[in-house]
Amino acid sequence: MRFISKVERMPGSVKLAFLVCLDAILVILGYRLAIWFEGIPFDILDSPLQNTILLTILIDISLLSFTGTYKTIIKYSGTKDYLRIFGTSIVTAAMISLVKPYLVFRMIELNIVILACVFAAIMSISMRVLFRTISYTSMIESNKDKKRVLIIGAGSSTSQIIKAIQGSSQNDYSIIGIIDDDVNKKNLSMHGIKIIGGRELIPEVCENESVDLILFSINNINQQEKNKILKICDATNAKVKIVEPLEQMITKQNLNDSLRDVEVEDLLGREPIVLDNKGILEVLQGKTVLVTGAGGSIGSELCRQILMYHPKLLVMLDIYENTLYEVEMELRSKNKNYPIETIIASVRDQKRIDEIFEKYHPQIVFHAAAHKHVPLMENSGIEAIKNNVFGTYNVVNASDKYGVERFTFISTDKAVNPTSIMGASKRICEMIIQAKNETSSTIFTAVRFGNVLGSHGSVIPLFKKQIEMGGPVTVTHKEITRFFMLIPEAVGLILQSVTFAGSGEIFVLDMGQPVKIYDLAKTLIKLSGKNVPIEIVGLRKGEKLYEELLMSEEGLDKTLHEKIMISHIQGPSASEMGAILEKLKSVVQKQNPTRMDVKNVMKEVVPTFIDLEEK
Repeated sequence: MRFISKVERMPGSVKLAFLVCLDAILVILGYRLAIWFEGIPFDILDSPLQNTILLTILIDISLLSFTGTYKTIIKYSGTKDYLRIFGTSIVTAAMISLVKPYLVFRMIELNIVILACVFAAIMSISMRVLFRTISYTSMIESNKDKKRVLIIGAGSSTSQIIKAIQGSSQNDYSIIGIIDDDVNKKNLSMHGIKIIGGRELIPEVCENESVDLILFSINNINQQEKNKILKICDATNAKVKIVEPLEQMITKQNLNDSLRDVEVEDLLGREPIVLDNKGILEVLQGKTVLVTGAGGSIGSELCRQILMYHPKLLVMLDIYENTLYEVEMELRSKNKNYPIETIIASVRDQKRIDEIFEKYHPQIVFHAAAHKHVPLMENSGIEAIKNNVFGTYNVVNASDKYGVERFTFISTDKAVNPTSIMGASKRICEMIIQAKNETSSTIFTAVRFGNVLGSHGSVIPLFKKQIEMGGPVTVTHKEITRFFMLIPEAVGLILQSVTFAGSGEIFVLDMGQPVKIYDLAKTLIKLSGKNVPIEIVGLRKGEKLYEELLMSEEGLDKTLHEKIMISHIQGPSASEMGAILEKLKSVVQKQNPTRMDVKNVMKEVVPTFIDLEEK
């Protein structure tokens, strides 16, 4: 095996010279066997024999070079290579028989030439088969301590991965096969690796072959099918990694850089959204756009995507300086000439908000600033009213006063039949923009959706941190479900909804199917490769078992985008809204208000509020 490896690692010219000499020797041995077979004494000094051997070597070596035989890696040679060698020997004998009558020097009989060429071909093929067998046996021995790998998908990325593994002298992987649903590829090979069959064989192969690692190497696949295959892989004991697309892979320094862990996003099965970019461009291009809560998960992604539509100026506002600074540095690193202005301010400060609007005169406003954590707001309900309700009221009034064209409020599914102070505060904000829309020239709308994956303080980052610490992973209820959406997807649909805004609509985003949080926790633990327990801790104050996107009295109208709908919920009039805000002011100004004081006023001003503690 060491000898074969040394041959494979030879410089190209040295390796070629070695193989040429080897085949020349085999031609000589072929003539020795042919002459013996004919019962004639072998005399290497015989002039006709010398002439014939030299001509045969010249033609045979030339044809083998021309057909690319010497470019094949010996230990990966296969049937096609063997047929090429045998065919070359036949052509060599035929060419000698054609030119022999015209040669001035003497040669031996043609029957010996034909036999010699056949024997030489058989020995050449046998040599390569022997080399391959020795290499394969040695590879099996050396692979005992390597990770056993199953690859999903027989495409370009897989070809690149196999070549990277086979070409590395210090790789840690042993590929046992390829899975592909294309029946026409079954039992074929790719670089010597067999294509076993379709996805239904994954569990069986993983169990029988003790697979340690599955590489998912299909890039051209819809999310639903990707989700199905990954769930099959997830049910095995093997670790699963995703292979980067080929165009990204070729820029990586090594194999491991081309692999990434499976994320929850890969398992949701949501199709990429298609946006009317031209429509969004018409709304945002050349405009001054203000984003409140710009340091948050939704706010920061809004800033990223808005800049793609060439605003005149993007004003990023947040009270928390650290995250706002991070977002600014990220955007500046992408393009130092981005038209960005960062402002530290609180939406609670009406005077400061007015100053900002007077200075920048934003034409488009996205209001994402809010307290959003349900349990925290249950214990700090007054802060939810101050920040969410009156902070929104301040930005809404400034938008009306300074002639903003379009105002979009970022709402939540927790505003639907709210069971928490946070959810009720968000519903009141929806009511504020509905009421203001009746009296203002500004178009006020809200966009309502559920949880976004990976947002600050959301369940997935929490679970990952708990897993990293060794557990337990805490789930409030085994049957609790939530809607989930990717942050870029949600923000893309928010921008799209702005193009449909016209009369105080509450847009509802299609969140797909709800996800069981307990199953999500199990999946994250499985993906981590750790053995971490799950602990059921009980529902928290104000927490629903199931979230809703619509109230019972609401209906939905379709828009031009299949994932954006419009609800029919009625809002209060401007005068009714004024009375509601006065009631809220009274509880805020009350001396040491209790949680029950806040809940009581919420039940009074939000008819759909549900107090779970009364049940």
